[in-house]
Amino acid sequence: MSWAKRILRVNLTAGTCKEEPLNMEWANQYLGQRGLATKYLTEEIDPKVDPLSPDNKMIIATGPLTGTAASTSARWSVITKGALTGAIACSNSGGFFGAELKFAGWDMIIFEGKSPKPVYLLVQDDEAKLIDASNYWGRSVWETEKGLKAEHQDPQLRVASIGVAGEVGVKYAGVINDLHRAAGRSGVGTVMGSKNLKAIAVRGTLGVAVNDPEAFLKATNEAKAVLAENGVTGEGLSALGTQVLMNVINESGALPTRNHRDIQFESASDISGEAMLEPRRSDGKPNLTRNGACFGCTIACGRISTIDPTHYTVKDREQYQMASGGLEYEAAWALGAATGIKDIDALTFANFICNEQGFDPISFGATVGAAMELFEMGVITTKETDGLDLTWGNAEALTTLAELTGRGEGFGAEIGLGSKRLTEKYGHPELSMSVKGQEFPAYDARGIQGMGLTYATSNRGACHLRSYTVASEILGIPEKTDPLSSDGKAGLVIAFQDATGAVDSAGLCVFTTFAWSMDNIAPQIDAALEGDWSVERLLEIGERIWNLERKFNMDAGFTGKDDTLPKRLLKDAAKTGPAKGKVSELGKMLPEYYALRGWTPDGVPTNETLDRLVL
Repeated sequence: MSWAKRILRVNLTAGTCKEEPLNMEWANQYLGQRGLATKYLTEEIDPKVDPLSPDNKMIIATGPLTGTAASTSARWSVITKGALTGAIACSNSGGFFGAELKFAGWDMIIFEGKSPKPVYLLVQDDEAKLIDASNYWGRSVWETEKGLKAEHQDPQLRVASIGVAGEVGVKYAGVINDLHRAAGRSGVGTVMGSKNLKAIAVRGTLGVAVNDPEAFLKATNEAKAVLAENGVTGEGLSALGTQVLMNVINESGALPTRNHRDIQFESASDISGEAMLEPRRSDGKPNLTRNGACFGCTIACGRISTIDPTHYTVKDREQYQMASGGLEYEAAWALGAATGIKDIDALTFANFICNEQGFDPISFGATVGAAMELFEMGVITTKETDGLDLTWGNAEALTTLAELTGRGEGFGAEIGLGSKRLTEKYGHPELSMSVKGQEFPAYDARGIQGMGLTYATSNRGACHLRSYTVASEILGIPEKTDPLSSDGKAGLVIAFQDATGAVDSAGLCVFTTFAWSMDNIAPQIDAALEGDWSVERLLEIGERIWNLERKFNMDAGFTGKDDTLPKRLLKDAAKTGPAKGKVSELGKMLPEYYALRGWTPDGVPTNETLDRLVL
């Protein structure tokens, strides 16, 4: 129950769609979504495969709770070898697409090979077929979704697609669903584009059954009450979205600014969640139009924004004056603080372009920040940038680059390489603020020590959604730890990593863990599925997933030497705020982390660890 127990295998080379049974032994070991799809991927591809080769595979996966009555049961993921990093990639999204796929009766779709021409996959319950997408190639996500719904005369069709960025090979292109929800990181959309796969359109009417409906309803209702009563999930995220963090992190002295040269942004309040509520537009209205929720979500942290119609970015361009996906914290940081830009309408516009053309605003903004530092140093000039002035804080340069990057044109094609490749090309790789080739999100490792270890050890490259120690170190959830101390952070990071692995694999949103512990999650899974699903079993599954991902990366060529941070964070002390004088103490935390993980001093999982986890 709750698993559909069916996989759709799509061979793009041959143009075939075939049903096969879900491997239930693996499902019981890896639960679903992130874990189960990673197991399939690692069994079916060579870890050393070129991410853009037809031999790489791409898996669309749901969790057993996706599409159920559990709160935040919208989640689905894209799992592949990432185009940006060459590491294991699992990019998670919300919206309504994942639930629709589950309603159609599928746990996963495995795409293999490469189509000889652009195609999209249409799934209508049991029926699946590939259809010529030549008319959609070269069109944006927004145009593609609108066109597919009109073509099939079904406004309830749910669409996940790539924009032009995925077609032209922007290294951090994403897969966008429901117009502005995104499997956004690691270049999963780039892989999709390399396969000539434009979109997946799904309509499902079968529903999702659970093993014990009465127990499941009781567990989900109790869990929803916990979310409603919590200050973060019941109030803060609904009112301000993830942008509730902008001023908090800035005041904590951990907001990376101007490519991590500083850790506080003097204009943070201008691009914050509070600023989005102020009536700053020419028509007297705020940037935020309303909040929004994914399928089944009782938190409703989504932002729907409208740009000032007189702003230079949207004047005379009606398609950008409408309400669409608004700024969330990571995007606002990357487009704003990382580049020194305080124009909230310009940031909103750039974020719209990221949604419309399908690329990651975190990697984009961070790469622009690196380019701005290269420009300040004189390493690149207006000659290389096609006349663009990349001075810190130049909002028009950001918005122009967003459009160019989305189309893969001019200097935008250089920005589309990501900061690692860009800075290497211009002889200054030390300016890439990344791990394993993926750019940092919005927390500085000098001001929040646990996040430094989180970034360094993350299997998909720098990421906050693999171990959000900010919850403990800044917000005091589930208990307060000192963000400036490295003591005990190895164990804290591991606990977050393993728990997050289980949450991701269940089909739930990680934001629930601001309020829920595994004691709230386990009863919901236990009632939904056959067998006994305890907290201990779920945490072991999380640990198994983490080690499987680690093993894949090591087989792909990564080593313990890749578990590091840029020298800027290890050598250059913070200049201001509570962390003034501090550097990341990664060197102290990493050996303890390896030991607690049951890995060798070089970061290799021991045979004993692999045997214990049935790997």
